[in-house]
Amino acid sequence: MKFKISSQIETIKPYEAGKPLRELEREHGISNAVKLASNENPLGFSPRVTRAVQENLSAMNRYPEPSAPSLCKSLSDKYGVKPENIVLGNGSDDIIALLAHAFLNPGDEAVMPLPSFLMYEISVKTAKGCPVMVPLNDFSTNLDGILEKTGPRTRMVFITNPFNPTGGTLTREEFEDFAAKLARDVIIVVDEAYIEFVRDGAVYNSLDRPLDDPRIVTLRTFSKAYGLAGFRIGYGIMDPEVAEILNRIRQPFNVNGLAQAAAEAALGDDDFLKKSIELTHQGIDYLCDEFREIGLEFLPTQSNFLMVNLKTDATQVFNKMLKLGVIVRSMKSYGFDTFIRVNTGTPGENQAFIKALKSVL
Repeated sequence: MKFKISSQIETIKPYEAGKPLRELEREHGISNAVKLASNENPLGFSPRVTRAVQENLSAMNRYPEPSAPSLCKSLSDKYGVKPENIVLGNGSDDIIALLAHAFLNPGDEAVMPLPSFLMYEISVKTAKGCPVMVPLNDFSTNLDGILEKTGPRTRMVFITNPFNPTGGTLTREEFEDFAAKLARDVIIVVDEAYIEFVRDGAVYNSLDRPLDDPRIVTLRTFSKAYGLAGFRIGYGIMDPEVAEILNRIRQPFNVNGLAQAAAEAALGDDDFLKKSIELTHQGIDYLCDEFREIGLEFLPTQSNFLMVNLKTDATQVFNKMLKLGVIVRSMKSYGFDTFIRVNTGTPGENQAFIKALKSVL
């Protein structure tokens, strides 16, 4: 029996996560594989997180606090906002879905770069909205193109800064010029999953002056710099009217108790965050030096990953490196046939990647 589904849902391409380490090791009969495909923190997470999880584990027979007041208070103190400006999610992609369902009617449009994080498109389509794709301009977000594609049915636009998968960024001047030209009733979703890794002071950071534009919804995550990817927790900072609507429709216990405790503990350990960022910068610099020595072109980045042009079929290189126990991300599905994306790991992992890459090339 074939059930009828929405025509929008039929067009959705499933999100493909990076290959898990254990799966790779089972398939190829190897151990000590290196995963540099999902932009994770190679240091793991703060020791404070371990203690917080252990202290809260015995309470997991109880439902978590639905509004996570303690974590929201810590976030509000950090960014100079109020708890009513904060929405927590089971990862920031949870908040993307909430935004789409809250503000899109069937046929309404959401404009986004192409390619970009696949969950933008999936969330818009599941809300019966219409994603409007704007190709990149020289590996960067095409702000002029986004403005040209906005119209009377546009309800939101997605801006990713730093941009995934290329690592490119927008300056404050570029963003503010763009925002000034955008209609006043369009929500601007600013996804800053990698903002902690930025070294260039000119890069736009929406929380330098939070809430100065009620259209801006800032998305942040604990998955990257804080190393909590497996806990699945992200947050949004936004106008209180927008936050009230999202909190009205979100699942009451969308962030589990251990994730709440872990995030608050991670947020309180500035030393570990600094150590993680320093390691990332050292790793990026090392990889850039190695690519130059090999003679490979790569894109400038302000994130914890790099896109590298191998001048050959990226998927073939990806598959050969898998057999050597190194997982990277082929960019062929993004339309960049000769590029891979690799995130920084520990010094040993970075060296293992370079050794495998040289061997394959």
